[in-house]
Amino acid sequence: MTGSAHQPAALAILLHGKRIGVINRLSGDRYLFVFDEAYVEDTHRPTLSLSYKGASGLVTTVKPTAMRLPAFFSNLLPEGVLRDYLAARAGVKPGQEFILLWKLGTDLPGAVTVEPLDDKWAPKPEVEKDSGTDSAPALLKFSLAGVQMKFSALVNGKGHLTIPASGIGGSWIVKLPSSHYPAIAENEYAMMELARSIGIDVPEIRLLPVDEIAGLPEDVNRVGGQALAVRRFDRQADGARVHMEDFAQVFGIYPDDKYRGRNYANIAAVLAAEAGEAAVHEFMRRLVFTVLTGNGDMHLKNWTVLYPDSRVPILSPAYDLVATVPYLPKDNLALNFGGENNIGHIMPDQVRRFAEKANLPVNQLWTIAQETSAHIVDAWRDHVAKDLLPAEIREAIDRQIERAAI
Repeated sequence: MTGSAHQPAALAILLHGKRIGVINRLSGDRYLFVFDEAYVEDTHRPTLSLSYKGASGLVTTVKPTAMRLPAFFSNLLPEGVLRDYLAARAGVKPGQEFILLWKLGTDLPGAVTVEPLDDKWAPKPEVEKDSGTDSAPALLKFSLAGVQMKFSALVNGKGHLTIPASGIGGSWIVKLPSSHYPAIAENEYAMMELARSIGIDVPEIRLLPVDEIAGLPEDVNRVGGQALAVRRFDRQADGARVHMEDFAQVFGIYPDDKYRGRNYANIAAVLAAEAGEAAVHEFMRRLVFTVLTGNGDMHLKNWTVLYPDSRVPILSPAYDLVATVPYLPKDNLALNFGGENNIGHIMPDQVRRFAEKANLPVNQLWTIAQETSAHIVDAWRDHVAKDLLPAEIREAIDRQIERAAI
């Protein structure tokens, strides 16, 4: 099928800058991803996704998808409000994933980049706004999937955060405040720092007033208050890309199904098989943290693996640690944990069922759960960041930790 007047007929998929396959646009709004033969035959090939790992090696026999891209690539795109915003800027509907992937293809999560096969669709050199020269609209450069407004950011020479109007995105993600959930940035900052204080690996974060952020797109509704900046763990200091995938991608599940289809034991089983015992223990600590702090939003896309050596996965730093119970008092866990979605407690039988499902030793996991619970209670008691929270939010977290502690 040849390209139309509005979009290329095929997109080349690059991993660490080297082409590994192609997404073909077929008739009837169908899409087919095919690995390049050189990638298939490479015995030292970098890993694209565990979803393409089969019992006998790389899975190369795939069927076309209708209307949407294959799940791995669909999950590279933003969700919700941000997708609507970017689609409007691109002049397409939010469901036109093929075009969005093309437009956002230079700054996707991890080490995947996308470019059209036909040179005529390659982007023209970008021109600064004040140059006086007309040019076609630049490709959109915002990155990372998520529901909150998040933009790629660069740190300028004065240490302030700047949202680039054009060019490849930077090494920070800026999460703007919400008009629906007061002090959401302060909430996430406090939870992330609490996690750091008990030894959970979290990225560098900064809390800053929105009016100190330069370069926000003019058509973004600027809500006052604090924003949270999170250093990207899929970018190194020199800008090099580290590949990553979330567990919706691992399981081949579309973003719409991130709250169902799998459970926490399924994630633990993959980590045990692919990343080892230490990753499982860290995952258990984070699960306990999720329950005790009342976070009902740790769905499949909020758990991620990195590929620092391009082939073997490790558990990524923790992110999106937010206490949701202060806003949604009847909230439940995003996924099933040992037969339970109750966010109010962790019981021995629950951990036993979780361990059996994941084929893991229960006594070890229960000990980790007890120790982590005690550490959270002690750390929260003296946690300085909780003073940033409004009294009603702080007190709701107090009650949650007290009732959920083992």
